[in-house]
Parts: sequence; structure tokens; C-alpha cells
Amino acid sequence: MDCTKTLRLRIKDKHAKVLAAMAREVNQVWNFCNETSHRAVRERHQWLSGYDLQKLTNGFSKCEGVQIGSPTVQQVCEDYAKARKQFKKAKLRWRVSNPQSSKYSLGWIPFKARALQYKAGQIQFAGQRFNLWDSYGLADYEMRAGSFSQDSRGRWYLNVVVKVQAKASAGTASVGIDLGLKEAAVTSTGERIEGRFYRKLECQLGIAQRAHKKQRVRAIHAKIANQRKDLLHQFSTKLVRENAAIFVGDVASAKLVKTKMAKSTLDAGWAMLKTMLEYKSHQAGIVFEVVNESYTTQTCSCCGAIPASSPKGRAGLRIREWVCRECGAQHDRDVNAAKNILARGLARLAEGTPAEDGDCAHAPRIPVIHDGE
Repeated sequence: MDCTKTLRLRIKDKHAKVLAAMAREVNQVWNFCNETSHRAVRERHQWLSGYDLQKLTNGFSKCEGVQIGSPTVQQVCEDYAKARKQFKKAKLRWRVSNPQSSKYSLGWIPFKARALQYKAGQIQFAGQRFNLWDSYGLADYEMRAGSFSQDSRGRWYLNVVVKVQAKASAGTASVGIDLGLKEAAVTSTGERIEGRFYRKLECQLGIAQRAHKKQRVRAIHAKIANQRKDLLHQFSTKLVRENAAIFVGDVASAKLVKTKMAKSTLDAGWAMLKTMLEYKSHQAGIVFEVVNESYTTQTCSCCGAIPASSPKGRAGLRIREWVCRECGAQHDRDVNAAKNILARGLARLAEGTPAEDGDCAHAPRIPVIHDGE
């Protein structure tokens, strides 16, 4: 089965100035779309589509000194219309081109498939040639749309979508995943990944910020992001390779970011992990489901009861291990929740059929709680 994959390759630093100039032009197009669209909604109560914005920006690429071509201008208009529809707002944030500003927008240059060519180890785009570290062998792939992007250290990357042959997963097991803060994810088999990526380097980051070392601050932020992404990639790839069905709890980070746990919630990277599991499961042809995780921590995964000894509320957050008074089973808090999530996922697939026996003597009788109940 054919599927798509996004490759990320680093552009050599000598091209940073040219790419930064192109990114400023992209920001001009974005801000023009933002102002024009907002004015149309405010004055005429009209929502401009991506096609409408393309007609209004027609000819921008022919202006003197402009390097980006018309395909890039069209792609910016399309992406703006999609983002406005996604966030359901009449006006989005401005893209700031001044690197000295605290609201500076990292460089971003989208392109269509026909705007990019790969020849002799170089990328040809908008009349320019860019050298890169080709660790994937781009000559062997059919390239599609993508973008150039800048990280917090000022390094530029090529993100391009390519067509690949999907490999079916050989796994036959099923796994449930409980998402948390101290540990970003715990599986029903007991595997864990730590979620405190930012906390580990928080002290170094504070020292650099107080010393006003901006380059060092950017480097630490980039290191945190790279460590988080690398660990989540390894974890998600391993789960997809070893399992035929993956179930994740439906914990929503949008609510927790408004509380005192906002820093830890954003540090855990739940949305990134779910996204990785979803597209990798689709490529491998396995089941991926998000299930209701209500009461999974309090419910015994052996007997299905909610005993008085189970952790409840904020006071129960410190209870990491507990014993069920009904059947005497000893549980790890997070592993127990992951087992309950797995049982609910299997029950949803089998339309109420009890899950398979786990480590306990009794089959779990987890009540299936449907969405909205």
C-alpha cells in the first residue's frame, strides 16, 4: 500500500540569509491575507476563501525584488484559509519578521510539488540552489508539497512529503496507554516514558535567561524540542511495530493548560504522541482508537469494582500503588489505568465482548462508558 511520509533535512547555514528574505515575503502575503480577510468579515460579513485570496494576491510574485514564485504565494493563501477555518477566527496572529522582536515568527516558506526540484545533490527552488545534508537519498523519492522551516537556533530545514511503500505491522498484541505528567505515557505492559523534558534543562535555561544569552536560550529550547520529538518517535514506532491495536485515553490538554499544571502538560507532549501514533498506525494498517478514560484510575482492572481504597480526586494523586479491597489485587496506579483503557478499547471493537484475561485471575469486567454519558 502506498502512503506518504514527511522527510526533514537540514539546509546548510550559508543559505540562511536568502531563506530569511523569502520568509519575510511570505509574512507579507500572510499579513495581507489576514488584514483583507478580517476587513471583509467586518465590513461585508463575507468570509474569503483561499481562491478569493489568491485572486487578490495575483501579481505579487512579479513585483521588483520579490523572490518567491506564484506557487508559494498561492500556497500561503490556501494555508491561511485552512488555519482560519480550523481556529474559527476572523483574524489570526500577525507574522512578525523582525528577529529582535519578542513576537518574532520563525521562518516558514511553503511550496507546491511543482515548485521544487532535486538535482545533483541540490534543491532548486525559486531560482536558487540550496545545498543540504541528504541523509535519506531524495533522488529515490517522488517529492510532493512541503515547506522550508526555521528552528529557534536559526537553522533551516526542508520538510517535504514523499510517497513510500507502507510496511504492514507484524505485531499481534494489543496495548492501552495512559497519559500523564511526570511520566508522559504508561502502557498496559508496564513500559514508561518520562515526560519532564523541559524540567531537566529548566535550571540551565534560567541561568542563560538571567545572563541575557539569547543564542544559548534558543539552543536550549531547540534541544528540549528535539529530545521530546526523538523520544516520542522511538516510543510510538516501537508500539506500532509490536502491536495490532493501540488504545489511548481521551485526556484533553486544552483544559489542563488553563490550570497550574500548564507547564507540565505542555512539556509532556500528549498531542504530538497521539499524532505520531495515529499516522504511523494508519501507515502500518493497525487499529488506533481514542477511548473514554473516565474512572480508569479508580476502577480495579481485575474485578471491575471501584473500591474505597482506590485513589480518588486531588488527594489521590500522591497514591502511586494501591490494593483492591474487593479482590485483593495490587495495582500500580498508571498501569492499572492503561489496562482499563485497553479493556474498554477491546470492548468497543467487539461490541461489549469482555477483554482477554490479563495478569489477574479474573477477567476484567470494565463497564463501557460511551462518549457523552
